[in-house]
Amino acid sequence: MQEGGILNREITRLLARMGHMDELIVCDAGFPIPDGVDTVDLALSENRPRVTEVLGVLKPHFSVEKLVVADETRSHSPSMLSQIQAVLGTTMTLETIPHEALKSRSRDVKAIIRTGDFTAYTNVLLVSGAGDRWHVEKA
Repeated sequence: MQEGGILNREITRLLARMGHMDELIVCDAGFPIPDGVDTVDLALSENRPRVTEVLGVLKPHFSVEKLVVADETRSHSPSMLSQIQAVLGTTMTLETIPHEALKSRSRDVKAIIRTGDFTAYTNVLLVSGAGDRWHVEKA
């Protein structure tokens, strides 16, 4: 029996399928999830769990090279954006796009994890990257 790491078998399955440049969204409770996209629904009740809680659990197990959020996240929920960056680190690339573009892009992500977060525009697209474990020989 697994007693450490991520205990949710569906999230473990999703992470095992991710490769370099694959995309995963961790979204709030109201994000419109497209039909057919592999989804793990963690929403239990209002603000349970929060997007930042899920990101904190994912971080040690999932290499991220770029973070994509809606422009509206910056303008409507700037403190949440700061919290997201604090959890994931401020050194990775941050891209902002219109919320409508994020919703369109969600049709092509590998998976979505839905939370119970009720903070407006708290939807985070994570672009999988090669972590610091990869060895590169220099000529």
